Amino acid sequence: MSMLTNMDLNAIKSTSGGGDIMGFDYRSSFRADLPAAAKPWQGFPAYNFVGGHMDPDHVPVADLLAALTATLQKEGQTLATYNLATGPLGYLPLREFLLQALKTRAGMNITADEVLITSGSLQSLDLVNQLMLTPGDTVITEAATYGGALTRLSACGARYVGVDLDGDGMRMDALEEALKRLAGDGVTPKYIYTIPTAQNPTGTVLPQARRERMLSLADDYGVMIFEDDCYADLLWQGSRPTAIYGLDDGRRVIYCGSFSKSIAPALRLGYVVADWSALSHLLALKTDAGTSALEQMALGAYCGPHFDRHVETAVKNLKEKHDLMAELVSAEFGTAAEFQPAKGGIFLWIKLPDQVDTTKLAHVAGAAGISLNPGAEWTVDGAAHRSWMRLCFANASRQQITYGVRKLAAICHQEFGVPQHSGNVTRSV
Repeated sequence: MSMLTNMDLNAIKSTSGGGDIMGFDYRSSFRADLPAAAKPWQGFPAYNFVGGHMDPDHVPVADLLAALTATLQKEGQTLATYNLATGPLGYLPLREFLLQALKTRAGMNITADEVLITSGSLQSLDLVNQLMLTPGDTVITEAATYGGALTRLSACGARYVGVDLDGDGMRMDALEEALKRLAGDGVTPKYIYTIPTAQNPTGTVLPQARRERMLSLADDYGVMIFEDDCYADLLWQGSRPTAIYGLDDGRRVIYCGSFSKSIAPALRLGYVVADWSALSHLLALKTDAGTSALEQMALGAYCGPHFDRHVETAVKNLKEKHDLMAELVSAEFGTAAEFQPAKGGIFLWIKLPDQVDTTKLAHVAGAAGISLNPGAEWTVDGAAHRSWMRLCFANASRQQITYGVRKLAAICHQEFGVPQHSGNVTRSV
């Protein structure tokens, strides 16, 4: 009997669906509780209104290249060691930039040793959840919030309780009611998860008075606060409030941020700010041998001289795109679309008439080259938000926004009989 070559085996594997070679299907060894399998990548749709993608024309390629080249010439030999010889918290020049930027922008008085560089804010969420949660624990979130946070809480076996928002973010009366109700049931939530500045998906900004009230309630009920500030640099209405962490000096707050929205998502660089009592455990849980070094080196050299100017330009561009999408949604959907203009960030959070199921709309629109996020995926009570949708305006060009919104309105009318006339009103979550 002749021996099969690697080429023969690969040919057998490719014709058997990838898992059945000579009668053995290795998929039978997979865990039973896996999430749904990923679909093959088929490229972005013609009108891409999902995810946290940013404007490709505003990635500072030339300046990043120059910064990385200069840093490699100066410090390239440190690539021979894990963590670039500046310790497991991350590249020191980048952490030093952050402590200055967060002091100026967010009112946070910290040291570089209170900053842990992570592989995007998603790793920050995972680390904090590993630190805090066991199956059966309870977390409080905004009623509409980051879908990735909700799926991670579910994966941890945690229960989440939603708190209503209005035009100024999480309502403190609703938060107090939720904490009181849980306390009556003998439950102390592990933390309050909040996106207070340019909230995802609503684009609201929590005023300082509410931030202070949240801290007071957290003290009263013995609860931590996990502050996700990933969009905080992208404000165009009002000034950026002091971070909740800055109001508390980190006593009851863990803070995370990201360069994904201020610079570029694919860099996969985020950070956690916490007191050493928490950070020391987060560091022990971060077992990836260090976040990618080249990105840290590039940003460590780039951010000091360029960050403020870059963000100013990016925010101006985002504001223009936001206004264009808002104008088009109002014109094309009329009173069928209810929304509150965002104060920052990259999303519009839109309510359509109750008969519109945005999960179905997303399916039909997807077949026509339009991607959108159904409201059920970004809310604690998905059934109550089946007629909401989130549209991202950051990645698409102005032409794509124009034609995409018009096409989406036509599809919505064809499938659900709306919109029927023009005009618009506002609505809170």
